[in-house]
Amino acid sequence: MPQMAPLNWLGLFILFVLIYLITISFIYFHFNCFYNSQTANQKAMPSFNWKW
Repeated sequence: MPQMAPLNWLGLFILFVLIYLITISFIYFHFNCFYNSQTANQKAMPSFNWKW
């Protein structure tokens, strides 16, 4: 069992990171659709000007 503990922690960490990234991408997708008619989002967040 001690040999499986690092794998379980690594799996939980990867799962948490994937859920976090998907949540951030989903929130930014809705923000991009909401501020689609404005250009302030490209000036405020230049590193997130992704094309969906």
